[in-house]
Amino acid sequence: MDPQTIIGWVVLLALVIFVVTALFKMVRVVPQATALIIERLGRYQKTFEPGLHWLVPFIDKVRAGVDLREQVVSFPPQPVITSDNLVVSIDTVIYFQVTEPRAAVYEISNYITGIEQLTVTTLRNVVGSMDLEQTLTSRDQINGQLRGVLDEATGRWGVRVNRVELKSIEPPASVQGAMEQQMRAERDRRAAILTAEGVKQSQILTAEGEKQSQILRAEGDAQSQILSAEGEARAILQVFGAIHEGNPDPKLLAYQYLQMLPEIANGSSSKLWVVPTEFTAALGSIAKGFGGTPGTPGIPAEPSDDDDSSDSGAGAALRAALGGSGLQDPGEALAEARRQAEAATADATSSGTRSGAPFERGVERGQRPAGEEPPAPPAPARPRTLGEEEPPAPPTP
Repeated sequence: MDPQTIIGWVVLLALVIFVVTALFKMVRVVPQATALIIERLGRYQKTFEPGLHWLVPFIDKVRAGVDLREQVVSFPPQPVITSDNLVVSIDTVIYFQVTEPRAAVYEISNYITGIEQLTVTTLRNVVGSMDLEQTLTSRDQINGQLRGVLDEATGRWGVRVNRVELKSIEPPASVQGAMEQQMRAERDRRAAILTAEGVKQSQILTAEGEKQSQILRAEGDAQSQILSAEGEARAILQVFGAIHEGNPDPKLLAYQYLQMLPEIANGSSSKLWVVPTEFTAALGSIAKGFGGTPGTPGIPAEPSDDDDSSDSGAGAALRAALGGSGLQDPGEALAEARRQAEAATADATSSGTRSGAPFERGVERGQRPAGEEPPAPPAPARPRTLGEEEPPAPPTP
């Protein structure tokens, strides 16, 4: 192959490579959320939006590509002095977005570095006017002031600051220890106050409960005593009314008196038994019950009509007070008492006869008026079996 042919093929190949390169440089595809800054012969030409675009080869070129999405930048901790001369370390996080790609490229060389330095200076100005307590409790206020200053300064850069956050505020280690002690003391104080209030409330409730309990117990005791007193008064009135309605004679009273004598003497600690002075009168009443003449020494006289009238008047008053005692008829009660007295006397006599002691009529004769013969001793009483009715008492003389 001659040299001219070789030169022709080389020229053709170079032309093909040039055309392919030119076509490659002419076509430019811009992705979504991205903007391209185009310069023609070193001067700003236009901004390509997302899509397919054509360039003039070897004349137009892409200066820079700008990301239009919101970006997050975390800056390292910065030492800041508060108004009370304490150095705190503050970390910040900036959320920003490029709104004008041309301004972001031509108005500042590196807008991220500019935002960082502007954040540090603004943060020192804002926190320098606050003390440590305000700095720790005024995060929202600091964020708002930082955002306002940054948004105003970065507006001409084509950057919009959406949000500023303080990631951490770290005071010195010594201050942290003092703050922990203060917080612990405050919590201990609150716990002590709450405990004291709980104890106070508990004591108040306990005292109130005891007060109500004592009041209810006193009311119950008072009502119980009132009911007991009313019951005793009712019983006394009924017994007194029954006695007056029954109109007992001295024989029944003397028999009751003799029944009480063993109970008086029945005491385990009694070493001495004093016989009362009324014992002679009681014996006289017993003698009268066995047929003695009223009016003799030691035998009480029969009650007079005046006494009966006074007793009947008192019985009527008691019946009116009680509204009727509902007891047994006085005559029947008196007859029953006499039968019981005679049965007891017969039992005592038969017991003495069976014991072997002789019966002395002189003793009984001394208790009767002169010339009156004592009655024959009664027949010994036959023991009764369980369920057998008591035989009728003999007629009284």
